[in-house]
Amino acid sequence: MSWWGKIIGGAFGYALGGPLGAVLGAAVGHKFDSGLESIGTQAGRWQTGDQQRIQTAFFTAVFSVMGRLAKADGHVSRDEIRMAETVMREMALDAEQRKVAINLFNEGKQADFPLEDVLEQFRRECHGRRTLIQMFLEIQINAAFADGRMHEAERHLLYHVCDCLRVSRFVYEQLEGMVAAQRHFHERAGERQAAGRSEPGIDDAYRALGVSPDASDAEVKKAYRRLMNQHHPDKLVARGLPEEMISVAKEKTQEIQAAWARIRHARGLR
Repeated sequence: MSWWGKIIGGAFGYALGGPLGAVLGAAVGHKFDSGLESIGTQAGRWQTGDQQRIQTAFFTAVFSVMGRLAKADGHVSRDEIRMAETVMREMALDAEQRKVAINLFNEGKQADFPLEDVLEQFRRECHGRRTLIQMFLEIQINAAFADGRMHEAERHLLYHVCDCLRVSRFVYEQLEGMVAAQRHFHERAGERQAAGRSEPGIDDAYRALGVSPDASDAEVKKAYRRLMNQHHPDKLVARGLPEEMISVAKEKTQEIQAAWARIRHARGLR
């Protein structure tokens, strides 16, 4: 049975548990015994790092924390709701999955949402898979930019999220810069195409890869290959990304490839 099959079948308590399981239970409408579901106490049924368990944890954390982030500046804007809806649409969720995702988003907005406990369990469930944690953060950063800018309250909350996930401020700043540049590059590319111009700005392309225009060809190639490896859909799914999120990873790789193509053309690289 797939991770989603366990959720709709009511067996998610054995597949996840802990604070994440409690949040998911509220979203699905199930209630389980308080004696069940602490991490690593599944009587041998499930172990930390189990593929389906990680997928369930990722799905639950993404939408519930997104709801908490949307409320960070005091109100949930229509743009932030649209961002959540966009992620759901990109994942091609069916009606039942979409309902649960919306409920998770709403759970995250609640004043008593256990953010720190949820993030601690999510970190442990990922079992050191830094690429999964990075993908999670990129989705949250994109959500924060949904209304066109990063509010300070949102940034401070993301700092706290990184602290809970044991991600350094330096790594976060790199991620935020790249996400912002990739969004800008994508938007500028669309504007230029609409205006009949074929190529977006080269500076945006460098920022999208997280490198300086002064970087050597070797450094640019290395940055491109590293980002492609980190966002490779098949590798992410193998590490625990829900298959429903493959399209999100593919969109990221397309943005990275577009930036690389612009730089390669400008430098005359093969």
